[in-house]
Amino acid sequence: MSHDRNTWHTRAETPEDIAAIRAILVAAFPTALEAGIVDALRADAEAWIDGLSIVSTDAADVPVGYALLTRCHIGAEPALALAPCAVTPTAQRTGAGSAAIRAALTAARNLDENAVVVLGHPEYYPRFGFTPASGFGIKAPFEVPDEAMMAMALCDRPLTRGTVHYPPAFGV
Repeated sequence: MSHDRNTWHTRAETPEDIAAIRAILVAAFPTALEAGIVDALRADAEAWIDGLSIVSTDAADVPVGYALLTRCHIGAEPALALAPCAVTPTAQRTGAGSAAIRAALTAARNLDENAVVVLGHPEYYPRFGFTPASGFGIKAPFEVPDEAMMAMALCDRPLTRGTVHYPPAFGV
């Protein structure tokens, strides 16, 4: 299945998408851990931000890609964590995941959010503007390769230095 990146439609999740999102996460990861984290984040009023749980959909409006931004903190300052991102296996490497991530970052900018952190593949996330978090003086709360902990500014306000504090659902 080949798609031009412009053919993916993206939108915020609706209650009707929750089962499809869970199915994407269960299919994309080795265990249901990520699906459970998303359920816990959805139930956490301090972490969940309406409009920042994004699906990319096929022509029939069926979700095939997913990206989630939730509230975390860098030191005491509010920021966003990008996790998890997933694509149903049959749509991987088609741009569905990138479309969801780009839409989530745009939605966050529109909410005047300042910073996003991601722990992920250093060869994947820089295409969205992420760079090593250490360059901003931002640290993970656990040992992680420097190049895997990344951050990006969403606006022209400087990023706060400090350690990332994730919502309880992440278990770190």
